[in-house]
Amino acid sequence: MNTANLQLEGLIMAIASITDAIVEKGLLTHEELDVALSKARKSVEENNGHDLSDANRAATLFPLRVLLLANQASQKGERFTFSDYAKRVGKLT
Repeated sequence: MNTANLQLEGLIMAIASITDAIVEKGLLTHEELDVALSKARKSVEENNGHDLSDANRAATLFPLRVLLLANQASQKGERFTFSDYAKRVGKLT
């Protein structure tokens, strides 16, 4: 596996953990995080300024989709591995 992919995997899981801490501290709710992540996803989906192939757009959306799933899982008191999230994203797209 490409080292950059492993670094991104770690970063995505770190951000998921940070979002859990933000909710635990009462700074944002899971719903507010979902709205913020969904806005970011929508921005990427609607960005016509870049001529991205479908594969590149999907790659750009991947971390946002993982974080959305992690937020939803956390809201239910669940946690999964990065591989689990990646499989789930693959089934949804």
